[in-house]
Amino acid sequence: MGTRVLVRADGSLEGSFGSDALDSAARDFAEELMWGTERSELREENGVGLFVDVTAPSPRIFIFGAVDFANALCRIAHASGWRPYVIDPRSRFATPERFPEAEEVVAAWPEEAVGRLGGIDRATYIAILHHDPKLDDAALQVAFESETPYIGAMGSRRAQAKRRDRLLAAGVGEEQLERVCAPIGLDIGALGAEETALSIMAEVVAVRNGHSGGRLSAAKGRIHEAV
Repeated sequence: MGTRVLVRADGSLEGSFGSDALDSAARDFAEELMWGTERSELREENGVGLFVDVTAPSPRIFIFGAVDFANALCRIAHASGWRPYVIDPRSRFATPERFPEAEEVVAAWPEEAVGRLGGIDRATYIAILHHDPKLDDAALQVAFESETPYIGAMGSRRAQAKRRDRLLAAGVGEEQLERVCAPIGLDIGALGAEETALSIMAEVVAVRNGHSGGRLSAAKGRIHEAV
């Protein structure tokens, strides 16, 4: 009673319950709750209660493209308790002064920028907002190599089709392309940067919580999950 084990994000353990079976169960429960519901819960393993106390920083959203929409998305993400980061190799646009509510602004190509920020884990979401094909494709390639649960990309349906053809020609598989939410955001009839950012953030939150993003009036079951 009262014995504790620390399970880190990489799955490593510090301490032991004195049982390989309990240690393994603790790791499995922690992995599930740390990256899934992100909530603390009491679990049971062979009659032993294991309370999994999930402690983690707020989720991150990597915003590729130092455009006006990115500024609005930073504001809404920050207000929602998320940690927004802006990435763009164009140093004249990617400046902290332009994005005061970003946790960090990185003026570098996607692969280098992501390396500086410690990589993309399962609590990092991706929004690709620039309209430059070479920047879009570079950001997508980095996202495809990660475990991110969400990849959203801006652009018209014609732009999406061209992007798809380019990536297929570059050897990207269909299963990877299916991961891309494009056009990015929920269908709320958004106009302007602020409403577009709201549409994007709404889709991101829905994905994080395992919801479809429909209207609450049509939803079944609990409206608000117990925290």
